[in-house]
Amino acid sequence: MSEYLIEFIEYLTKTKNYSAHTSAAYETDIRDFIRFLGNYVGADVSLSDVARADTVCFRAWLADRARRNLSHTSTARALSSLRGFYKFLAKSHDIKNDAIGLISSPKIPRKLSKAIDVTDVRDMHDAIAVVDESEPWIAARDWALVMLLFGCGLRISEALSLKNIDIRGRPDTLRILGKGGKERLVPTLPTVLDAIDKYIQLRPFGNSLNDPLFRSVRGLPMSARMAEKVVEKLRHYLQLPDYVTPHALRHTFATALLAGGADLRSLQELLGHSSLSTTQLYTRVNMAEITNIYEHAHPRATPDDDE
Repeated sequence: MSEYLIEFIEYLTKTKNYSAHTSAAYETDIRDFIRFLGNYVGADVSLSDVARADTVCFRAWLADRARRNLSHTSTARALSSLRGFYKFLAKSHDIKNDAIGLISSPKIPRKLSKAIDVTDVRDMHDAIAVVDESEPWIAARDWALVMLLFGCGLRISEALSLKNIDIRGRPDTLRILGKGGKERLVPTLPTVLDAIDKYIQLRPFGNSLNDPLFRSVRGLPMSARMAEKVVEKLRHYLQLPDYVTPHALRHTFATALLAGGADLRSLQELLGHSSLSTTQLYTRVNMAEITNIYEHAHPRATPDDDE
């Protein structure tokens, strides 16, 4: 089976333009099913075994994942990966399996992210100056990163993929390559550009046009984990809640625009969501905030005792 799985992963990376991280997740999920199927049939798994797998087999696999205490989210993703593999086999090798389409995904409660208080974002500026006092260029870098996430609503991967040439001449918009290779234009604010300019002026290396914008202390391209640690450091210093993460900065950008009257379609484009249903989560957040305000402040929120 390995050759078919390798072929599928190559299809995801080369034809579908999936990231290495996403392709690796697909491979992990499918290998998990193949390992289970081998124990289920009591032999090395062949292509015919995969083709003959029925609803009983698939449900036994899902039950096995539940016994291993794997989350509903993880199992839903694994089932989606397996469906994708079967679609590939049907298209490329005429291997059809109707049973996989009869299996329902585990229901996943959609959690609402929390926005960061804008005053806390402002406090991060002063906190960075203290935490990175010995390295002014690091302080400037960290603030520029925070401003890109909060002021432009970028994902960490998108911010870290920027090169010097992308911000040359203080552009009014940034051309961002998001998930699935989807490109979008994101407006830039003068305050964001000011933060980036200050960082570039202080940065000791990496000034060629095609160099990555964000650099580590040693001059290497900044990694996602390094960026996460920047926000963790600020969260601990300011004693902020655990939900204060790089993604929460992006979320705060979105909820602020929605509260300011942005329509969902425009917000979808700015965030780079492939599905409007993902963007609609922000309306639920906004309504939750409005309801909370109503219940605590509106004089008619609770009925009079006399009524």
